[in-house]
Amino acid sequence: MTESLFDANPALDCCGGLNNVDYSQMDMSVLAELWRLIDLTEPRFCVAVIAIIFNPFFWNVVARWEHRTRGLTRLFGGPYAACYSLAVLILLLNVYRSHSITVAMKAHPRWEPLDNAHVYSAGAALMALGSVFVISSFMALGVTGTFLGDYFGILMDQKVTGFPFNVMENPMYWGSTANYLGLALMNASPVGVILTAVVGLSYKVAIAYEGPFTEEIYRQRSQRCKHK
Repeated sequence: MTESLFDANPALDCCGGLNNVDYSQMDMSVLAELWRLIDLTEPRFCVAVIAIIFNPFFWNVVARWEHRTRGLTRLFGGPYAACYSLAVLILLLNVYRSHSITVAMKAHPRWEPLDNAHVYSAGAALMALGSVFVISSFMALGVTGTFLGDYFGILMDQKVTGFPFNVMENPMYWGSTANYLGLALMNASPVGVILTAVVGLSYKVAIAYEGPFTEEIYRQRSQRCKHK
């Protein structure tokens, strides 16, 4: 007869196993309190969610349209002017996104378990770390490297591999996400944490579309160079 896992490891059979746990005895008051503080239908929360989702959707659609038609390049008289113009618009949209998230957090009450000095310090540290990743990414990539210059035909000579890209992939996106999480913790805002999760998810989707498309742009350049 085969010996069961619990027979071989009695410690795993503590309290008769998970099947004997009485989940009705769990204290759900914390979750109930948290749910009471969050109104997912509140207009300012909904505006923030829309702003978060819209931004990466907008710049990906516009950049792909530019890559296919060179419409912005013709409109602004050159790829650099077009890319810089899109960069300004993206920055303005990001400012509005940050504003809408802040407004949504202020529209909801603070959560007492997060409202202490330790959480505040952790939030400040996250914001500092996120800012390092965002700023260092911009310094490494430049304006055109940051704001989709590849889609305008402004290609980099080689892939950036120095800091912070030697630490993680897409450090600007994840640095931005860390900034929003830090802001949420500093404001003891459960709504801010939820909105940060939406930010992270929207970036995850954007990366899934941007990564392969950008790689294809450079692959096509490599093929053109080989045929010269």
